[in-house]
Order: sequence, then C-alpha cells, then structure tokens
Amino acid sequence: MDTLAEFVQKTRDNLGMSAKGLAQKSSIDLSVIEDIEAGKDLFLPVTIRQKLAKALRCSPEELLALERGYKDIVVSDDKIMEIRHKILQHEKNIPCPKCGEPLVVRIAKMYDLEDNLVLQPKAHCSKCVFQLKD
Repeated sequence: MDTLAEFVQKTRDNLGMSAKGLAQKSSIDLSVIEDIEAGKDLFLPVTIRQKLAKALRCSPEELLALERGYKDIVVSDDKIMEIRHKILQHEKNIPCPKCGEPLVVRIAKMYDLEDNLVLQPKAHCSKCVFQLKD
C-alpha cells in the first residue's frame, strides 16, 4: 500500500503534471502540495482532500484511506494535564507527546454563562495528528 505522499506523487506523475501544475489545477498552495508529497502532512482538511481528489481524478475516499487517522493517537490523561498547565504558564516550545516536534499553542478566551472569563488551552502538532481537545 502506498503512503499518501507516494500516492499523490505517483498519480500526479501519471497525469503528466508537475507539483506546480497540480497546485494550479487544484487551487491549493504549492507549499501544501510539497508538504503532502514530502510526507509532512499525514492527514488533510476536507476541503484540501476534495480539491486534490478532483485534480488527481480520484475519489476523496481514496485519499482518506491513505491518511493517518486520529485513532493512532493515545496520550495519557496525566500528559494532557501537563501540556495544558505548560500552555497556561506560557511556556515555549512544548514538545508533541507523539512525535516530539514543538506544538502550535494558543489560549482561547471564552466566557461562561455568568460572564466569567475562562482560559482554555489549545494545541496541535503541525507534523502529526496530535490535537489537544476539550
């Protein structure tokens, strides 16, 4: 079975397109195409998957089957709490618990029903599928 990166590159080559040509045909930024073909993007947003499938003349389901799924992520509750604490303490370069790359973090400001400010730590990895969810 091909990886997502191999499938996209082979299919693009079979259609006689360059990476730039695929980017233009799919209306996807060239850097995104390059990241997919380099194996940096292991899963795709729905809109990217649909545009890419149309340009590659395949179904979105074919691409989805090659993506790495969220089921592959299992992180202990203790580790999740540690990451949340670090985000709220404004620590920099918090490593992803799955791949070790720095997490992309932010603190969402929300309000409860009594109009009290609630700070909610958010994080995702740009290299794997890890996400810090509520």
